[in-house]
Amino acid sequence: MNSSNLLLKKTVCRFNFRKLILIAALLPLFSHATIADENFLQCKKNLAKRAQSAGFSPYITETVINNISPIKRVIALDKKQPEFTQTFEQYIKARVTAYHVRVGKEKLIQHKALFDKLEAEYDIPRQYLVSFWGLETVFGKHKGKMSVLNSLATLACDQRRSEFFTLELLNLFSLIESEQVSVEQLQGSWAGAMGHMQFMPTALLKYAVDGDNDGKVDIWQSEVDALTTAANYLNQIGWQSKERWGREVKLPENFAFDKVAFDKYYPLNYFQQLGVQQTNKQALPTYDIQAELYLPSGHKGPAFLLYPNFNVIMTWNLSKSYALSVGTLANKLVGAKGIEFLSGGKENVQPYSVAKMKSLQRQLNALGFETGEPDGIWGPKSRQAIRLFQLKHQLIADGYPNKEVFSTVKLVLSNTNSAAAHSHQAS
Repeated sequence: MNSSNLLLKKTVCRFNFRKLILIAALLPLFSHATIADENFLQCKKNLAKRAQSAGFSPYITETVINNISPIKRVIALDKKQPEFTQTFEQYIKARVTAYHVRVGKEKLIQHKALFDKLEAEYDIPRQYLVSFWGLETVFGKHKGKMSVLNSLATLACDQRRSEFFTLELLNLFSLIESEQVSVEQLQGSWAGAMGHMQFMPTALLKYAVDGDNDGKVDIWQSEVDALTTAANYLNQIGWQSKERWGREVKLPENFAFDKVAFDKYYPLNYFQQLGVQQTNKQALPTYDIQAELYLPSGHKGPAFLLYPNFNVIMTWNLSKSYALSVGTLANKLVGAKGIEFLSGGKENVQPYSVAKMKSLQRQLNALGFETGEPDGIWGPKSRQAIRLFQLKHQLIADGYPNKEVFSTVKLVLSNTNSAAAHSHQAS
């Protein structure tokens, strides 16, 4: 890189860092002042005031914001994310395909020199970079054609995750104002993710790297910039180069589910003591590492031990099904098998709808098993509540909303209501 380009890059980075700190510092002031409003014009006025308070120029607060318009389809897509509407088996089979493996291996060969350099500089194994690339955009084939500005504004004006998307929008304004991106090139996914690797604005602002040394970062057209930025991102958020993401395991019959809480880490040797084995029935490794047991389809489906790098993957996308897809595809790119449990075409679990899950959450709350505000998502609070309910009623405590859980909850609630009615009549 010549000296003028280097100076430009350093200047841009300093601007980004100051602006990012400024926006982060302002967040407490706005913690109770969301911009969300069903009236989109009013929401834009709220956004303009917030951008002005954050120090943006009139170009942003007037020209850019004035040209923003809502996309109704974005809200519909936000409510129908596949992580919430498909079983794990359906989800992963649609994303870790023979095509992904074949083309991914071709990319490993095509970009060998680049991956050699990235591994040396950032300590991120190449198969993970290619796996993210394949899952995010099918190696650049599907980068998204929606207006990122309009998508983010639509989500920022919606109550569900207004604050998150407002911050992303403000950081996108920083990218525009520093001329790292132009309004014209801002096309991406319905959720505002951009380029080959689908970076959100905050990630791009913090971790962008000019990998091809041409004086700018172009994650849409430059595969080198996109992959280098991804390597820097994973390195900065804590990837442990000597560790894997986790592994598929085999649970013993009559596994002691009561001795393992979900979404909690234990020493690996604790699972050895509980009889957990590798899928080939060999003993688990003896090295010192923390692990979490995860059953994406309950006790009738595959079982995994997740290591700390799994949480790094989830920083990229907060979905365990997505993170398992990244890990599985990465394994297959370097010759390992996929998920052995699924190799025989097994699928023992029927999908549950968001509506059914919301109903279950409400019922569990009524019975004193706290799931939080019902949202139809099988998250940590729901897993814990289901597990506690299963333990109390002598069910297999896998934390999964299976048929036995739905029917038993219904029966218990019915009996509880009948008992309450009888008591009321007696009094």
